[in-house]
Formats: sequence, structure tokens, C-alpha cells
Amino acid sequence: MTILLFVGGVLFVAVGIAASIALHEVGHLLPAKLFKVRVTQYMVGFGPTFFSRRRGETEYGLKAIPLGGYVSMVGMFPPARTGDDGAVRQSSTGMFQQLTNDARRAAAEQLRPGDEDRVFYKLPIHKRIIIMLGGPLMNLLIGILLFAVLIMGFGSAQATTTVSEVYECVVPASQQAETGQTDCSEGDPTAPAFEAGLQPGDRVTSFDGREVTSWDELSSWIRDAAGREVPITYERNGSSVDSTITPLLTERPVAGDDGAAQLDANGNQVTQEVGFIGVGSTQELVPQPAGEVMPAVWDSLVRVSGVVVNLPQRVVEVGQAAFSDAPRDPEGPISVVGVGRIAGEVSAMEEVPFDARVATLVGLVGGVNLALFVFNLIPLLPLDGGHIAGALWEGLRRTVARVFKRPDPGPFDMAKLLPLTYAVAVLLLGMGVLLIYADIVKPVNLFG
Repeated sequence: MTILLFVGGVLFVAVGIAASIALHEVGHLLPAKLFKVRVTQYMVGFGPTFFSRRRGETEYGLKAIPLGGYVSMVGMFPPARTGDDGAVRQSSTGMFQQLTNDARRAAAEQLRPGDEDRVFYKLPIHKRIIIMLGGPLMNLLIGILLFAVLIMGFGSAQATTTVSEVYECVVPASQQAETGQTDCSEGDPTAPAFEAGLQPGDRVTSFDGREVTSWDELSSWIRDAAGREVPITYERNGSSVDSTITPLLTERPVAGDDGAAQLDANGNQVTQEVGFIGVGSTQELVPQPAGEVMPAVWDSLVRVSGVVVNLPQRVVEVGQAAFSDAPRDPEGPISVVGVGRIAGEVSAMEEVPFDARVATLVGLVGGVNLALFVFNLIPLLPLDGGHIAGALWEGLRRTVARVFKRPDPGPFDMAKLLPLTYAVAVLLLGMGVLLIYADIVKPVNLFG
């Protein structure tokens, strides 16, 4: 059963990512057809064609390696410029020039009578940007939609007033940090909750004579009641139980807004002395209002952008971890293999409620789409951001020429950037291979 659940989680995410890639290319296809550019191919995947069918002037198909996709439009590169005598201008010779010439020749062979005004490079700059931005924006929309389903439908994990665990003793936070102690030892004080008879599954209903409505509220009352014996009421198996409890004044970590422990300038945990009884809270999914969707999307985009900005350093760290005993950074980049592995592990956690597992899978696919949105905006060919940057550069050149009454410099020749494009493609391929290798031999450990 566990294996079936693992495979089911992997398939869920694999289908979700494949659909996201297909819709990314639809984001390019629709505006291209709207602007009358002739689209010769719409393909999901790379390598040999697995299946295809022609409808009108476009071939739609699937390829053997489903790790991307493309939309092929005529006239991506302008023809070579000619001199006054009509001869083609050659700025240089050699391998790079040959690559450029071959690309232009291949692009010219796609043209047919009637394509003169249907080529990509003749479109107004804003239309070219819309076409190239369509793919990333599709991923952004998918990400927002899935986050809406996650937050408004399933909900976000919230602490409840139901006890999940009861500690037998209290170990000060400084002692834990210094010695790594987690188990009770002789001399450690007994946890007040254990003395009061609390057990996992009990729901706290009253504390110090006040009705308990939330975990945060209960936590604040406990912190303020250090050293005082107060009445506590909890519900167990439908029956109400009255007891007394004396919160113990002890060192506890100070948590930030994100719930993580705060660190000082030296990297040590910040602690404070507060009342503590030694219980953990059960988490459950609580649907949130629509207003929580975009802040969650924004937080995810900020985290992904931080990874992308520092991508070279992050990839080096992944390589160091893959070939040494260093641990993987759970916030670092991972491949589709890593995403699939996480999905499988989540699905196989039978101790976690089914709805929580499905919510995690939906969140994974939503996060991948937001990552695709950010990554594709990197201003380097062959990524969409490279084409957008080229169009913006052309617009800037033509605007400067108009302002200073110079001759129109014409379309920016993207074919001249092909050597750089191939270099970036090789680096991306190498990065992908390294991440896949690391996700196999040193996977990210999110669950301990």
C-alpha cells in the first residue's frame, strides 16, 4: 500500500508539471495566433516525436522527453542586412558566424508565399513582448489558482486547542542548545502538564477561569502565569475534566513572525523566561479568506527569486553536498526528480490525514509554477526573458534613433546571440544533470 501511495504522489505531481508545461506553451501559442504569426509547431517535450497531428497550419504533438516544450514561429530571426550594393554584410567569419548563418538559413526555409507580414520579427515590440510573456504569465496564473485552492479550499495549518503531545520533563532551551539534550535526565523538573494529567487528544477548554478559544490565546496566558497555580479544564472522550496546573518559569526560544526560532548576531538562539507547561498542539487545516491568497503567492515568489538571484552559488553548494558529507539546503534548488521524490514521500505518510497530503501535493505543483514564472524571466536566451530583453533593447535603440533623428537601426538581430544562447543552454543542461544526480544520491530531507 505504501508503494502505491508513493507512486500515486509521484504521478500526481508529474501530470501536474506536464500540464503546466503544456499550458505554458499555450500562453505563447494563443497571442501568436491572435497577432497572425504563422505557428508551425506546438510541441510538449523534446527529442523524437511520440505523437503529432496537424490542424490547419500548425502541427501539435508530444515528444519522447517531457521536460519542456516549445512553440515554433516563422521569422524569429531577421534576414542578414545588406550593403548599398545589395551584398550581404559579413562582420566576421568562423564557427560563430556559421552558426548565425545556419540559423538564418533554417528560418528562411520555413517561409512560404504570404508570410511576408506574418513573421515574428516584424511585429510591433509590444506584441512580441506579449507573446513571449504569455508563457510565464500562464504559469503565474496557474500558481495563483492552485494557491487559491490550497488556501481557500484545503486551508492552512493552524494550531488547535487539542493536545498532540505531553512532555514528561522540562529541558531549558539553553541546555538543549549547548548539549543537544532532548530526553529527560535525572534532575530535570517534571512538566506541569504531565503532573496535571493531560494526555494527547485532550482539548483544553478553560484556563485560569477563562474560556479557551485559540491556541495562541492559551499560549499567551500560560506564559504570563509562571509560578501561579491556576485551574485548567480539558475535554477527554466527551467528558470534562477539572484540574490545576502551575506553569514553570523556564527558558524558551523566541519565535519570529514565520514561526522559526530567532537568532542573535552570533547565530545563537534568542531565548526568554516565560511560563511553560510542556504540551504540543495538534495542527489542522483551516480554510482562509481570499485575501490570504496573494500574500502567500508573494511570499513564495520572494523566496524563489532569492534562490534564482543566487543560483550559481546555490548550484555550487548542491554540487559540494552531492560529492561530500555536507547536508543539502532544503531551501536550495531541486530537480523534477527531487520534487517527485518529495511528492511520493508525502503521499506515503499514512499517519498524516489524507486531505493534508493532497493539500501538500497541490502546493508543490503551485510552487513549481511560480518557480517556472520567475526562472523563465531571467533575461538570457533561450529563456523567454532573453527574447523580452531583446525586444526591449530594440525598442530602446529605435527610440534613441528617433529622438536624435538618426536612421532607423532596424530590428535587433537575435541570431547574433546564438553562441551565447548555446552556451546558456549547455549550462542549463549541466545544472539539470547535477540537480538530478544530487536528488538521487543526496536528496533534500524535509521530514527528518
